[in-house]
Amino acid sequence: MWMEILVLSKRSITNSRRLPELFGIRLGALVVTGFILATIFWNLDDSPKGVQERLGFFAFAMSTTFYTCSDALPVFLEERYIFMRETAYNAYRRSSYVLSHTIVAIPSLILLAFAFSAITFWAVGLTGFPFYYFIILASFWAANSFVIFLSGVVPHPMIGYTVVVAILAYFLLFSGFFINRDRIPVYWVWFHYISLVKYPYEAVLQNEFQNPIKCFVRGTQIFDNSPLRDIDDSMKARLLQTMSASLGVNITGTTCLTTGADVLKQQGVTDLSKWNCLWITVAWGFFFRILFYLALLLGSKNKRG
Repeated sequence: MWMEILVLSKRSITNSRRLPELFGIRLGALVVTGFILATIFWNLDDSPKGVQERLGFFAFAMSTTFYTCSDALPVFLEERYIFMRETAYNAYRRSSYVLSHTIVAIPSLILLAFAFSAITFWAVGLTGFPFYYFIILASFWAANSFVIFLSGVVPHPMIGYTVVVAILAYFLLFSGFFINRDRIPVYWVWFHYISLVKYPYEAVLQNEFQNPIKCFVRGTQIFDNSPLRDIDDSMKARLLQTMSASLGVNITGTTCLTTGADVLKQQGVTDLSKWNCLWITVAWGFFFRILFYLALLLGSKNKRG
């Protein structure tokens, strides 16, 4: 089996070297996307608007990692007939094919994740680079495995692309960015938990807002997301004094009103820790690799596993 994995891995690497522009285009598209995101969300501040902009950045960044992997769809579709012919004569095990395919894919995923993380992390002004990189890598791993699984069950690239785009759109819709978990109708909440975007999205949110003493709304900033945002600062200060008198709490222009923990509660990110989200994302990748193997098992005449 190990010899089969070695031979198949060498063949995959050789095929990749013959078409280096495929990986180059993929890396280039990711670099361009990262550059655009970095320049749009440049050096976000710790204000109410900065919080909303961070949420938008994370949602788009996580979905980008999944859509970028859709180019893996034609890989097996192009090799399908070769695979069927070779396994029909028991040339190698399907498990050997799946493992070799996984081994060859991992280095490119590591490079793609590092490129995207390095471009966006410091430019946007995020916190906790090691975990940010690991969750980006886990997202690429889960997305690549998901697309590879679909390539084993769809018969044509155009059908596959349609299915991938549709399902990834549903994953983003139910990730928790557009609507919080507690606001999703009960008959749709199950889709929230099978969304591949949910777990990396919640992980990066916790990585960014986990500091309980970091403040994102101070004093008069409480009015920034309300119709009162355009009134004079002096009027805002008087409103704060009125609120202080009514509530019996001293609220000044420097009083912290919303911490990172409050942001997570507002977004409904309270049920899993960031490390649990990371491991679940990694587990999704292994789950879809197993489904890919089962798809090959059912679709081939080969009697060898």
